[in-house]
Amino acid sequence: MNMNRIITIATLTFFVGCSGSSKPNPSNEDLIEKGATMNTDNTFPPTERIEVVDRIHGISLSDHYQWLENVEEEKVQTWMNDQDEYTRKELAALPNRDQLKKRFGELYYVDSITAPSKKGNRFFYSRRHADKEKSVYYWREGEEGEEKVLLDPNTMSKDGSIAVGRISPSRDGKHLAYTLRVNAGDESTMYVMEVETGKVSDIDIIPGTKYASPSWTEDGKGFYYTWLPLDPKIKTSERSGYSEVRYHKLGTDPLKDKIIKEKIGDPKKFHGVDLSHDGRYLFYYVWHGWSATDVYYRDLKSKSKDFKPLVVGKKAQYSVSVWKGDFYISTNENAPRWKVMKTSSKTPTHENWKEIIPEFADGSVIDNSQIVGGQLILTLLSDVYSKLRVYDLAGKLIRDIELPGIGVTYGMRGQPDNDDAYFSFQSFTVPSRIFKTKISTGEVKLWAKVEVPIKPDDFQVEQIWFTSKDGTKVPMFVVTKKGIKKDGSTPFLLNGYGGFNVSLKPRFRSSIFPWLEAGGGYAIANIRGGGEFGEAWHQAGMKENKQNVFDDFIGAAEHLIKEGYTQSSKLAISGGSNGGLLVGAAMTQRPDLFKAVICSVPLLDMVRYHKFGSGMTWVSEYGSADNADEFKYIHAYSPYHNLKDENYPSLLMLSADNDDRVDPMHARKFVASVQHHTKSEQPVLLRIEKNAGHGGADLIREYIERDADTYAFLMSELGM
Repeated sequence: MNMNRIITIATLTFFVGCSGSSKPNPSNEDLIEKGATMNTDNTFPPTERIEVVDRIHGISLSDHYQWLENVEEEKVQTWMNDQDEYTRKELAALPNRDQLKKRFGELYYVDSITAPSKKGNRFFYSRRHADKEKSVYYWREGEEGEEKVLLDPNTMSKDGSIAVGRISPSRDGKHLAYTLRVNAGDESTMYVMEVETGKVSDIDIIPGTKYASPSWTEDGKGFYYTWLPLDPKIKTSERSGYSEVRYHKLGTDPLKDKIIKEKIGDPKKFHGVDLSHDGRYLFYYVWHGWSATDVYYRDLKSKSKDFKPLVVGKKAQYSVSVWKGDFYISTNENAPRWKVMKTSSKTPTHENWKEIIPEFADGSVIDNSQIVGGQLILTLLSDVYSKLRVYDLAGKLIRDIELPGIGVTYGMRGQPDNDDAYFSFQSFTVPSRIFKTKISTGEVKLWAKVEVPIKPDDFQVEQIWFTSKDGTKVPMFVVTKKGIKKDGSTPFLLNGYGGFNVSLKPRFRSSIFPWLEAGGGYAIANIRGGGEFGEAWHQAGMKENKQNVFDDFIGAAEHLIKEGYTQSSKLAISGGSNGGLLVGAAMTQRPDLFKAVICSVPLLDMVRYHKFGSGMTWVSEYGSADNADEFKYIHAYSPYHNLKDENYPSLLMLSADNDDRVDPMHARKFVASVQHHTKSEQPVLLRIEKNAGHGGADLIREYIERDADTYAFLMSELGM
């Protein structure tokens, strides 16, 4: 695909935002004058350039595509349709697409099952069926009881636009609270079902449950949840600050739900509650982004209705479990890789906490801690792969639970008072397997596994380490066919994330196998900003340290080339959401290093990100351009603001029309600017998925279409 750059013919512009100039409104944005765009070679659809100058902390920023922020405008809709139609026509003509589509169908339409959750004597789980588009939710009376349908989203809408969000059975298993989402967006409405009859209440319907996480009372008569108002008068960017914690009693009008905590008042924070397993202690959490937590508690058997502070004002994270009158606290306070503390519920103040499992000296991170079968279960992340261990309540190691290899597990599915538990395991070449174990004996047996039509023995997985720009050692997983030559001839796809304490683990990814089978290589760089090595690793890649993330990723690419795995002309990068920011920054900082870029549902205009979608909730991670000091480093790396006339690599931008988390304006503005600035003849395409949210359209057929387009594009660009 050869595409020439757009040639822009613009009228002379002039600046009117000087000190003392009059403005028609109080914003710092000044409309200058329209330009006109001509596409002389009939390649990219034309994009109008309308220059706006923002004055921020005394600096003037020119922005020609702010008009693309307003999706309600007819001309923006027209532009989107033109871009998407053009892109789909180009992608449909690619030679490998039909073969890829067939192969993805074989890989994605498979039978699978999740680990069950036991509530009362009932078991709840979901199945993916090879002949259905969406997973179906089931329940059984007892583990060996008859399988009964709980929720089937395949039947909820003709076009598949209704998705099931969160499901939460009551503790006795008699009721189910669940959310439904339109077009797979984050916004949701909560419903309540009587499990035995399948009857859905026409009273217990609660809109505004985007952040809800129902915590059921022990008697099953109601639940606590976080509620978010739907008032259109509230700015989208400010809505999270209006969230309230409420209690809903079954069979009553949700509009009259009792308010447990008033609106939090700060859109940069989250809050919510969790009721202890014994139903006695209600914990109220305030999350200051992804690095600090305040915890309050209330004894529901006490006459006092007030929450008491458990730990407040410290720059650390905390999570509390209760068992037999004691609080078990997982925290990274003075322990970046986490530790476990214990204290009596009678005197739980901070000075009475006792360390029972210290931070691991070998560098392992406590990824999860829980009480199951009366014991402490720890999931560790050791050099980015999982370990599973059982400790007694005093912190003494009882045993390691042997996992099938180097891969990932996500902890136990079980209850504090039940000896039976379930856990899953998967790796790059091993699809998900579910095991049943007895905590008391350590007995483990295979309960279920996914059969996927691949040949694991054909592939090899390596973990290699490289040195980043500042000397930091960073690991990277590399997956290839066995026996590849390190002569630079292998097309490679490098993926990363680098933010929000998220760890990229060695899990099974069906999507990479057609690429691997065609002779490609796949790599994941475990860069800073994630949680692979604890909170210090996270903080080394956030706010003023964000450039470390991009340096790490660029270092990973350079290492793959240096070691002969690939070369720049055969290297592609991919990332989504915060990972979309990552590849956008890598592309603008080192356009010479990559041949192709897959950028999905990204943040790219970092100067204005906090004004849209859920952006205000990420200020603790990125900082805000409203702050003069933070503006300096944000503007320095913001991909949208660092585009210039340059030979950029091929770009396929994957966007979603109903993404209510990361506003699609980022994708639109960036594509328009790259199409204008690129001096190369490489494609710059925008694919917009319809009826889809941040995570996609929630339909197997749509995943197949998207991935067939993506990998056909990569194979074409990398000459496979």
